[in-house]
Amino acid sequence: MSGNGLSYSEQGGEAAPELGQEAATTTTPSIPAAFGLFCSDIKKNEDLKQMLESSKDSAKLDAMKRIVGMVAKGKNASELFPAVVKNVASKNIEIKKLVYVYLMRYAEEQQDLALLSISTFQRALKDPNQLIRASALRVLSSIRVPIIVPIMMLAIKEASSDLSPYVRKNAAHAIQKLYSLDPEQKEMLIEVIEKLLKDRSTLVAGSVVMAFEEVCPERIDLIHKNYRKLCNLLVDVEEWGQVVIIHMLTRYARTQFVSPWKVSFEKNFYESDEEQKEKDQKVKDTYTMDPDHRLLLQNTKPLLQSRNAAVVMAVSQLYWHLAPKSEAGIVSKSLVRLLRSNREVQYIVLQNIATMSIQRKGMFEPYLKSFYVRSTDPTMIKTLKLEILTNLANEANISTLLREFQTYVKSQDKQFAAATIQAIGRCATNITEVTDTCLNGLVCLLSNKDEIVVAESVVVIKKLLQTQPAHHGEIIKHMAKLLDNITVPVARASILWLIGEYCERVPKIAPDVLRKTAKSFTNEDDLVKLQILNLGAKLYLTNSKQTKLLTQYVLNLGKYDQSYDIRDRTRFIRQLIVPNEKSGALSKYAKKIFLAQKPAPLLESPFKDRDHFQLGTLSHTLNTQATGYLELSDWPEVAPDPSVRNVEIAESVPDSFGGFTCLLSSFFLICSDSEDTEKKKKGISKKITTSNSSDTESASSEESSSDSKSESDSKSDSEPGKSRYVILSVLGLQHSPTLVLYLTGHYPSLCWKRISSSLSLLQTARHFW
Repeated sequence: MSGNGLSYSEQGGEAAPELGQEAATTTTPSIPAAFGLFCSDIKKNEDLKQMLESSKDSAKLDAMKRIVGMVAKGKNASELFPAVVKNVASKNIEIKKLVYVYLMRYAEEQQDLALLSISTFQRALKDPNQLIRASALRVLSSIRVPIIVPIMMLAIKEASSDLSPYVRKNAAHAIQKLYSLDPEQKEMLIEVIEKLLKDRSTLVAGSVVMAFEEVCPERIDLIHKNYRKLCNLLVDVEEWGQVVIIHMLTRYARTQFVSPWKVSFEKNFYESDEEQKEKDQKVKDTYTMDPDHRLLLQNTKPLLQSRNAAVVMAVSQLYWHLAPKSEAGIVSKSLVRLLRSNREVQYIVLQNIATMSIQRKGMFEPYLKSFYVRSTDPTMIKTLKLEILTNLANEANISTLLREFQTYVKSQDKQFAAATIQAIGRCATNITEVTDTCLNGLVCLLSNKDEIVVAESVVVIKKLLQTQPAHHGEIIKHMAKLLDNITVPVARASILWLIGEYCERVPKIAPDVLRKTAKSFTNEDDLVKLQILNLGAKLYLTNSKQTKLLTQYVLNLGKYDQSYDIRDRTRFIRQLIVPNEKSGALSKYAKKIFLAQKPAPLLESPFKDRDHFQLGTLSHTLNTQATGYLELSDWPEVAPDPSVRNVEIAESVPDSFGGFTCLLSSFFLICSDSEDTEKKKKGISKKITTSNSSDTESASSEESSSDSKSESDSKSDSEPGKSRYVILSVLGLQHSPTLVLYLTGHYPSLCWKRISSSLSLLQTARHFW
């Protein structure tokens, strides 16, 4: 049976020829039972293998389409690798393209088998078809084996000089793969990057900048000569290339230009307003924006209308970090437009807007209604919009926002309702005119049926009362009455802290609260137990007659509590407030320690500390430095030499006539093609005439006459004086000896007669040139 199983696996399910008829008949019915549902998959793959080994290109092409379809759907097609790799040398271009698509997916997994086809890939690097050359390079760079690093390096160097921009683009992609495989090749790769950075193709620009950012982001000197070219090509580069280039140019600009943010001097007490104006005018006069800095801002501005959200976000962060503050506002409308996108895009955009709105509220105040929460928004979007609305709150719009917040508090989303209460507290802290109004509104929420709303209201009220506790004794009494009904530990702990902190303002209520909480001490949460101990200690120091025994009872309960935090706090408080022989010197200062005046808490935005990260980056989203993050440098005090960005233009003839030469050479190709077609037509007519015996002599005489004419034409065309006259008379440049020398030197064997007969195209060339 083992021999039967081996022959089955090798021959795709067919019985072994050495087995007898009986053995074959007995094993055949057991196959479906043994393999079950997997039988069809094996048959399908065997079918594909047979199609790949077929001699017909149509069968191979159909098999490759099905295999690539399997890969696209996420199915595992790695077992077909040996059968597919055999067709890598197929002469059919369509088959070869699909084979390379498959190999790019599985070359890294099946490295041993892929290595066997290295020679085929190297030959494909010189294929006439640019897609084949590029695919071969991609497959070669996907084989992550250190032994072929020299081959990859040579292939990248050759591809970087390829005539096709698509191949050069793939060479830039391969640089990153080779660098991750062997970082020791960095210096050689930098040379290739420097060469590709000079490329004027928009297809290559984004890829080579990505390679630059991956391999040598610190080599800013490589960008100097290419800075203006990248700025001018930016609009025509593909969208993801635009994002990479913009981020790189943002870092570059922060090192090469001075800050455009004008800083006015603080007014001295003894200075008059006129002197202050003179100082401000001096600051304005001393700063003039570098033309290259202005070039970057001008060329990125049109990209705010891009359909790609990442491009808009990249331009927005560039304006935020580089543009004068008076010009940065133009990005707000484009960012608000992105809020119509899907929720993932909204989340990133709102995070960046939240950071911007803290420092520059005026940018987004006209679009306040765009940040109103919708019922269909997910919680993460609602919270971010609420954060932005809170940042934009001021005396003018606070009444509108508070009415909006009242609606949000009633939301069924309890997490969002709690965040709204926190936002109301922040508004009350930042805008003193509405502090009392917000406080009264939060007190009303204490009677809400929802425990989460009540608990959050208690926490916010506690923070607000710390700012001005002398005026709100009644609120503390009201909260003490609610203690029996509130079950959320954080809220109960906040109420106990308030009563203990201001126990002298409620001398009758505080001891009673301690008595009630002492009964339920063992059932309370650890957070509440700690506050009960603190309340007892404070009452022992301020009202020992009424609470001495009650405090000792609470301390005894805490002494034997299961939590070591509670036991430690109990021992500390006992030694501090109950003096004895073992008490230290700190017991004298117990009252100052427990009843010291605490600073009021600051209700700040969670996005306040994110401004030191570059907007639009992963580090900004996570609020922590991610791997590979490149920090923006500070503005230089003195601008570096701007002449490093000047490019020397060689005053050579081929460069000055580059556009004309390209058009002229394409015209010569057209002429040569037309000449070939004429020859083919003559050959066909010759066959027709030779079939007719009566017209043979006339055909031969015509051919001889045409040959003699062509010889005479070639003789006349070979004369340099006539050729110069024809080309110059057509172009209208008879008085240009430089052009004559250039044309006769580069095109000595031109068919000048054909040029002179095609006046229309050359007139077009003249206008183009």
